[in-house]
Amino acid sequence: MPALELTITKFLALALLSLAVVAALSLWFISAAILPEMLAESPISPTRQAFLSSGVQIGFVLGALGSALLGLPDRLDPTRLFATCAALAALVNAVLLVAPLGGDLAIGARVMTGVLLAGVYPVGMKIAVGWGLRDRGFLVGLLVGAVTLGSAVPHLVALGGGADWRMTVLQGSAAALVAAVLALCVRLGPYHATSPRFDPTAVARVWRDRRIRLAFGGYFGHMWELYAMWTWAGAALAASFAGDMTADDALRSARVLTFVAVALGALACVAAGYFADRIGKETVAILALAGSLAGALFAAFIFGGPSWLVAAAFLFWGITIAPDSPQFSALVADFAPPEQAGSIMTLQTALGFALTFVTVQATPVVAEAFGWRVMLALLALGPAFGLVSMLRLRRLTATGDRQRAS
Repeated sequence: MPALELTITKFLALALLSLAVVAALSLWFISAAILPEMLAESPISPTRQAFLSSGVQIGFVLGALGSALLGLPDRLDPTRLFATCAALAALVNAVLLVAPLGGDLAIGARVMTGVLLAGVYPVGMKIAVGWGLRDRGFLVGLLVGAVTLGSAVPHLVALGGGADWRMTVLQGSAAALVAAVLALCVRLGPYHATSPRFDPTAVARVWRDRRIRLAFGGYFGHMWELYAMWTWAGAALAASFAGDMTADDALRSARVLTFVAVALGALACVAAGYFADRIGKETVAILALAGSLAGALFAAFIFGGPSWLVAAAFLFWGITIAPDSPQFSALVADFAPPEQAGSIMTLQTALGFALTFVTVQATPVVAEAFGWRVMLALLALGPAFGLVSMLRLRRLTATGDRQRAS
């Protein structure tokens, strides 16, 4: 294929793939976005409120491990697998329209949505890296940016749905169906290849290779705060704004700001991926973790203060919380043997999302017991831990580079 034609084909494939990921991932935070309207209709306990969102995380873990064990992305066409999972997720999401609010069926639907999204996010990454070798930092950043933007969409859609939360659910399902159609139009790249199935012996390598262990540490610190912030930022902002605005205005402003904060993180992912290919993945991760740590602490400190300052804190936090995400996977791929890279990245993703189940579930409970200021400060522990891991990793890799040079 001529170079110009290949470039155009690559651009179109990545554009369609990114749009499909944004549309499909809009299902992730549907329940968090519509929770205020659901609560106005029927009381839901704080524990069940959390399960409506954290259920997606635990479902994703189960789906990712199951997909790897069965080798589904290797044995099936990834674009068809993506489309099938997106379409089924749209149907499962629609169960929220008929299920009792906060009941077992609704929570089960959220878990199954997570299972199906495991056939969207990782499969999308696999398709993306098939389009390049030297620019894979950017390609992964582009896909994670699309995931991030998709995660922000429900907060914007909830505004369009107004007080009728069921309209928001319908719009989310419609978007996932569009994603399924778009995925079928995506072409596979020239570097597309199969990955190994999950290899149980890869677990031992995680603990033997200190570089991989430290990359895992950075990822776990990142995941400690990421989905808890994305899920509950709207609730936290609404609570903070309540002192300056009416309840309706506070909720509306919180939703807009949550969308903007997460969407800015999506743009930061793409930019970070570009620079990671030039200044180093560890450096980009360190800068993002340091910024996210500062953002979390600033948000905790200023919570309940002037609304414009609280908004600025959350916007800064939103920009810095996401761009390190793709680099942890890229680092593991760099350090792991090619025949075990897929297994180790699958393990990293599964354990990271399992951790988010804990923090997403605990956030509203801790906030109700001790206040949002304490909860936001606790989230800062994650980037602090990740930052220490990544600084150690950079020292370790720098030492290895000097030894090889000598």
